[in-house]
Amino acid sequence: MSIDYKHDAHIVTITINRPETRNSLDMEHFRDLAHAWAAFRDDERAWVAVVTGVGRDFCTGADLKQFIPELTGELPPPHGWDKLDAIHAVLHRFPVYKPIIAAVNGVCVAGGMEMLGSTDIRVAVPEARFAVIEPKRGLFAGGGTTVRLPRQLPYPLAMELLLTADMVDAERALAIGLINRVVAADQLMDAAYDYAERIAANAPLAVYATKQSALEGLALELEAAFDNETRHSDRVFATEDAKEGPRAFAEKRAPRWHAR
Repeated sequence: MSIDYKHDAHIVTITINRPETRNSLDMEHFRDLAHAWAAFRDDERAWVAVVTGVGRDFCTGADLKQFIPELTGELPPPHGWDKLDAIHAVLHRFPVYKPIIAAVNGVCVAGGMEMLGSTDIRVAVPEARFAVIEPKRGLFAGGGTTVRLPRQLPYPLAMELLLTADMVDAERALAIGLINRVVAADQLMDAAYDYAERIAANAPLAVYATKQSALEGLALELEAAFDNETRHSDRVFATEDAKEGPRAFAEKRAPRWHAR
């Protein structure tokens, strides 16, 4: 039972490896997953991340058998680790402006959906299933889903997922724009890494600023978003990469990018 962190060139793979619990997370593994995201965020060599699960589930959220007793005070949280800090961190309530690709290998519900909402590109197997299942349990999806889904999908489709708590299959998820592609299980990681490698071939400073501008712009009025975009644009054009890219193109060679 672990959260696996693998670094290969500029691509990091984060794997939820708890198939015996359907890749649900207790407090220890919430903490470990949050640490993995922080490590990715802070590592200048890491430009893109792929997140996936082991077995037939991507992530099914909190391990309720252990998590609910902790909420009621029967079990203490890990020393020095607040439960809300753990949940918010693992669901990216802190900024991660590097690209993140989800390789959805199976069921993605509850906290899995909340984590999915904080990824940028999503590939899934035909067997994948998606649901904001919390209302069926008398709970609330408080890790970002009620904020992100109405921004990422057309409003009626987002509200259908949020209010019915129904499970949708991969083809339906693709049709409504929740995911980018559906591929066979034996092609899942290749498809995810293909996205990652294409992104990692680009200038990391420009990619980072592009995602940051896009996310920040969602929270701003239109004119303020344009002004914010201009600030990011000015910053990118002042980098060595903005000289290196055109130079490499003119010299017909691969560019040599600077890290963030």
